[in-house]
Amino acid sequence: MLESSATSRGDTNSVGQEKKFFRLTSEGRSLWARRENLPLPLDYRRILGLVDFAGHPEVIRSYLARYPGHVVDEWLTEFEALCLIESISATEVSLSEITRKTEPPPVEVEDMRNFEQEVTFADISLSRLGVYVAYDRIANRPASRKEPENTLALIVEDDPDQLALAVLRLTAAGYPVQTADCVQALFRTLQQGTPDAIFLDIGLPDGDGFEVLATLRQHPSFTLLPTIMLTAKSEPEDVAKGLALGADGYITKPYGKNTLDYVLRYVMKQEIPDPRTVRRPRRALAEARLLEKLIT
Repeated sequence: MLESSATSRGDTNSVGQEKKFFRLTSEGRSLWARRENLPLPLDYRRILGLVDFAGHPEVIRSYLARYPGHVVDEWLTEFEALCLIESISATEVSLSEITRKTEPPPVEVEDMRNFEQEVTFADISLSRLGVYVAYDRIANRPASRKEPENTLALIVEDDPDQLALAVLRLTAAGYPVQTADCVQALFRTLQQGTPDAIFLDIGLPDGDGFEVLATLRQHPSFTLLPTIMLTAKSEPEDVAKGLALGADGYITKPYGKNTLDYVLRYVMKQEIPDPRTVRRPRRALAEARLLEKLIT
């Protein structure tokens, strides 16, 4: 995911910028290669596997978002002191280059049990509410200090009617909105600047939303960008794929009038309006209470 020299990157908003990158040392690579035959502790397998898979500290923190960032940094420092990993300075490649590598990150057996439980819970939640928030991913995220009117949401949707509806729902809630109707339009938009959150459809004319999510999660500039899947696909295997790739939330179509607003607020950790001071339809208040129960 790196260029070997500081050449200009064509489709990100930090062109030519060098960043810290971890890689396995010869000792670390030897240890990782023998993991099937050695009783390596879980934290060794997690860190060595993610360094081998990604390397960028931002990306590693994203995939281990259920842990506080400073804890992950301490692990990386410890492994560097053990001479199992080493840091170098390298230039990022473009989003288009990363699309060539869109497999999910490695998941250890112990973590897979928790992941399977989350998928089951998500499936139940989507069946009942049409909404799921990946709480483990946002638990350690700092709360956004932005008000909705300063929070830019990017909607990636190719269906004109669905796009118009999503724009209507979010602008009615006070959010400024950008739109993209395909993968390349999304990449061009990100080249100009980073939004505060993305609502991402899966079926796009020039690509797959899951592959887009995988690409974003492997790029250090976008790996922690709040991304919510907005789709008609709610089969368990689709939900599992989205969660494995790092989706912050899931909303299935059709959705309620205030669903996009409330889910975005929860993912961004923005304050939910007090129903005693903001007039809301009864159905919207009921959705808010259900969503609050869902993620707490």
